[in-house]
Amino acid sequence: MPVVRGGDKQGDDDGIAESGDPPRGMWVGTPSRGSLREDTGRRTYRCRPAAYGPERPHPTMQAPEFILLRHSDGYSAAARWWPGTATRDPEAAVRNARGAVLYLHGIQSHGEWFETSGSRLAEAGFAVLMPDRRGSGRNERDRGHAKSAGRLLKDAAEWMDELRRRSGCDGVHVVGVSWGGKLALNLLREGRLPVASLALVAPGLFPIVDIPTAEKLRVGWSALANPRHLFDIPINEPEMFTATPQWLAYLRHDPLRLRQVTASFLLASRRLDRFTRAAHRHPGVPVALFLAEHDRIIDNERTRRWLRALPWPSRRIVEYRNAHHTLEFEPPGCTFVDDLVSWIGTQKCNA
Repeated sequence: MPVVRGGDKQGDDDGIAESGDPPRGMWVGTPSRGSLREDTGRRTYRCRPAAYGPERPHPTMQAPEFILLRHSDGYSAAARWWPGTATRDPEAAVRNARGAVLYLHGIQSHGEWFETSGSRLAEAGFAVLMPDRRGSGRNERDRGHAKSAGRLLKDAAEWMDELRRRSGCDGVHVVGVSWGGKLALNLLREGRLPVASLALVAPGLFPIVDIPTAEKLRVGWSALANPRHLFDIPINEPEMFTATPQWLAYLRHDPLRLRQVTASFLLASRRLDRFTRAAHRHPGVPVALFLAEHDRIIDNERTRRWLRALPWPSRRIVEYRNAHHTLEFEPPGCTFVDDLVSWIGTQKCNA
């Protein structure tokens, strides 16, 4: 395995690293001091209680610009856009961008959940595009619906084209969180798409939560007879995402969190799973896998085995001790955001 980052104090033999610094606010994202070392196995990090939460954003966090992206079928999707380096001249920021990052959220989530890492990537000099998937987040039209897997992939390809146009960058680093990891992986299907690297954050490739068998039969029938019929997403409990009190309160009262999707969307999602099994046939790109020890949504061990079996040029696996599914919501002391920014910063921009 490639280089991973530890903390100030080396841990015991199981690979735990603890930082000696006092806790920082989760919105700050200031890189902790640390050392680089080679690692041939799993690396874990221990996290501490939060000092800040969604109701107490740190004042230095770089706010995104809210834009609308018009798709080829006429659908307009909301997105967050960070041009790159902090400057009052957006054009200058784009010209000086270190690279471009397309950030894909999960099945229930939306861009607001991930503004911390989007901001930190922008502060590090990257142009970042973080769309809300059609029918989710700030997008009220066709709530929870997608016509097909092809349409979802077309949307993602169009986001990538828009990001390249805005940033002037050739290659795009793609971050996929939870269900978004599935979509990110499928962008490698077509060689024409310039994916420079892939960061999979608790990716939904091998879920341990699924809809009941009887419900699956209803989904199959509805996909033919009534494709817009809505079904509950089987991960509606906030405790499945985080244990941080501030973020639990946020999730319970988040009006934009998607709680239902259509039969058509579920069928499209199932079809996206096919590429997971065929990924070993693709030449691949540098990939980093970020996992949470106490993930109640995905199968960590199966995901690790899948990645280690890929004949891709560069692979990294980082697991965070005591962390839960949405690493963005972990307390300060969990270095996920810093590690994500650092890893993307070591990758080449050109695909």
